[in-house]
Amino acid sequence: MKSLYIDTSNSGISGDMLLAALISLVDNPEDILKKLRVLKDYLPNVSTFEVNLTQTERSGITVSQLKIKIKEDKHSRSSKTLLEALNRYLTEFNFSKKAIGYANKVLGDLINAEALVHKKLAEEIHLHELSSIDTLLDILGTTMILEEVGYFKNEIIIFTSTLPLGGGAVKAAHGILPVPAPATLKILEKSNLISKVGPIDTELVTPTGIALLNALNPKTTKKQMKFEKVVQSTGEKEFTDFPNILRIYYGSMEETQLEKKEVLFDDYVQEIAIIETDVDDVSGEIIGNLLSIIEKKDILDVQIIPAMTKKQRTSNIIKVLCEPKFKTEIIDIFLRELGTLGVRFQIVKRVCVERVLKKEAIEIENEEYMITFKISFYKSSQNYHIINIKPEFEDLKKVSENTGLPVKIVEFYAQEKLVSLRNEFLSKKVKKNN
Repeated sequence: MKSLYIDTSNSGISGDMLLAALISLVDNPEDILKKLRVLKDYLPNVSTFEVNLTQTERSGITVSQLKIKIKEDKHSRSSKTLLEALNRYLTEFNFSKKAIGYANKVLGDLINAEALVHKKLAEEIHLHELSSIDTLLDILGTTMILEEVGYFKNEIIIFTSTLPLGGGAVKAAHGILPVPAPATLKILEKSNLISKVGPIDTELVTPTGIALLNALNPKTTKKQMKFEKVVQSTGEKEFTDFPNILRIYYGSMEETQLEKKEVLFDDYVQEIAIIETDVDDVSGEIIGNLLSIIEKKDILDVQIIPAMTKKQRTSNIIKVLCEPKFKTEIIDIFLRELGTLGVRFQIVKRVCVERVLKKEAIEIENEEYMITFKISFYKSSQNYHIINIKPEFEDLKKVSENTGLPVKIVEFYAQEKLVSLRNEFLSKKVKKNN
């Protein structure tokens, strides 16, 4: 398995530094730059846009650097203008579905971060510094190279180091701001990245840089790898006591069987909230009423688990699974309806495989009845893997009522279809994204 280790420990991260390092990975950097230079035609009021890859020295080390020359009037650009330009470019240059999703997530995170900082709707936000054409350059250039090295085909795993944030203050459109900038902090709050303050008083992480890194969902654990190429880049800033060199290590990593499974199930990982409370002084009627209320809400499941408390009183653990955005509503219902004094909650990850419904006719005593089968499965690079095939109980019950046969007998008839359904499903090949 190929891997990239993005070492930000001596640089922090910005959009131009990341792009300068990544573009040094490919054999055809000038071809990439040619495609990016036409961005001038996708945004209004850009009179000059030049971008070149150069070599410079930092601490006696030769590193890559992007030299960008821009003349533009960016002050009237809205977030809508940037999104439209981004997606027109993505469409016209035939990016894959996953690449389009990545680029839109990066820009969407930047817009939403600014909206949260200024307490405005995302569509009302003017991005000031972030509305420049170089924001699109960083996003689209990074996306283009990630496409070329196979990241969006799950052919590469990305790791990153602890991220130094810098310190002090920075001058922006709204005046002097503390470092990290507010938009950077908003993205950092929702990320899984590990960061630290310092080691120098300057801005080391820009909003675009952290948005690009965070959208890659990099792993922060260190792995052994065989290096095939190491690329280094820098930004515009130069310091006497800090190298400001971003390194990216490209190579191969031997995976354990468990790690291969982790990559296999990456597309099926979801975040859910688990909300639970213990009650030992609530009647069955109150719990039943709670269930009738909870079942009408946006939940994934609800469970009542009999238990025994430390004082040997019988009790019930009431547990609800839901999407994280609904947790506050469910906690409020627990408190009001049960009178409980405490509610536990946690956000966890789960693997949830795909499922489809397929109707099939079964024959009982020369009569045909339609049964819905639920097929649960997951996909690898080329094949489908079936987890289970199960007839829907409500359909079995309906056939039971029509025939007078027990549900269990009807289920026997339905099970005769399982082998043919399985063989038909497994004969399909996984469609690859363009």
